[in-house]
Amino acid sequence: MPLLDPAPRADVWNLNNAHCRVHYQVRADAEADVLCRVLNHFALQFLVPQRVSVIQQDATLHIEVELDGLSWHRAQVISDKLRNLISVCSVDLELAQTSRLQATG
Repeated sequence: MPLLDPAPRADVWNLNNAHCRVHYQVRADAEADVLCRVLNHFALQFLVPQRVSVIQQDATLHIEVELDGLSWHRAQVISDKLRNLISVCSVDLELAQTSRLQATG
């Protein structure tokens, strides 16, 4: 039985806003479940990141997530939710640079 690929979740906050590619930089305590909790916020929205990078330095995880298919407003809402996670120290959100994505993709 083939798996069905769910349709991207509609952005009910801003149906008319253009979608963009965004880059999240998350700094969190190096705990075993932090990466799962961060990525779960995207999975709940049926969003699959184009790139995820994690580096552990001492007791800190530096997580980078790049994805597209959401409005800037929706990206900001997810950013706010990430900031509310226990063990997350900071979240920075910016528009992703296309040239950098093509070079690493």
